[in-house]
Order: sequence, then C-alpha cells, then structure tokens
Amino acid sequence: ASPLLGLPKIYASKGNKCVPPANHFLLGTWHVTHSSLPLWKGKCNVTITYQMLSPDSSGTMRMDDLVRYQAIGSEKVKTVHGVDTPTPGNPGAWDWRGKGWLRIVSSHWECLGFGTAADDNPWLVTYFAKTPFTPAGIDIYSRSPAGLPQPLIDAILTTLQGLGVEEITQLA
Repeated sequence: ASPLLGLPKIYASKGNKCVPPANHFLLGTWHVTHSSLPLWKGKCNVTITYQMLSPDSSGTMRMDDLVRYQAIGSEKVKTVHGVDTPTPGNPGAWDWRGKGWLRIVSSHWECLGFGTAADDNPWLVTYFAKTPFTPAGIDIYSRSPAGLPQPLIDAILTTLQGLGVEEITQLA
C-alpha cells in the first residue's frame, strides 16, 4: 500500500492535507535520512529532537526543537536550537523561531505524512516553506539512524511525485 501523504496548506486547493500525527508522536529524536534542502548537503548524523515546553504566557503550546549535525569528516557536533509553536488554523503545521543569536530567524514546516515501517521504525515526512535563507524543501525522518527500507523510501517519493504539485514533484 502507498503511504498516505498530503499537501502543505498552500496547495490545499489541489488535494488533501495530511491528517497530522498526535503531538506525542513527534516527541523524541528523529534522524534526517533524506532531504532536498541544500543546508544538509555535506552534513551527516543530522538529528532533530522535539520536547514539549510549558505553554507561553498566552497559553500557546510550544515545542523545543534541537537540531544536531556534523560536517562530513568532522567530529565536531554543531547545533541549531529553536522553538516551534502550532500554526493557527493549520493542524500539523508549526512555526519555528530560533533561540539565541538565531532569534531573528523563523521558518514554517508541516507534516505531510507519517507512519511506521514494517520493522516497527516510525517515520515522518515534512515540508519546509521557503525562507529568505533557504529554498522550500522536504525531509524524511526515521527514528532509526539506519533509515527506512528502500522500498518504503521509493513509495514515499513516488507518492509525493503523484500529488500533482510541480514544486512538490521537483523536491521529491
């Protein structure tokens, strides 16, 4: 069976949006095993760890977002730290804002699909909107650093290409 994937809200008129996972599915560490984002070219051991934070003063839910990665051939682990808040009116979508010197940087990401591979390895497909610093992109996450079985990767990419949106087809 093909993975169930949807479109980002900006393309909602062209097809279904993903039914997002429950927030607890997102929590913990994910390994970025495939990405169309040039930011990750030349990088390895890319992980994203999500942890729930206390709501802000207005009661808005927040999630800590810590990215760790290494340049290929380097032992040094670099980090990008931010906070995600739910995008109002768009379930499964999040607005990211950097912490520290990255506070001026923001981005938007959405869940396009999720599931569990036959080997009980959860997976997640995310779409990142274009920012002044990066093009739009699609990532595939796996709980296992080994990634997902190639037939599942192929099915995810084929399904993304079949959604009928040129930008998504090009990213996949």
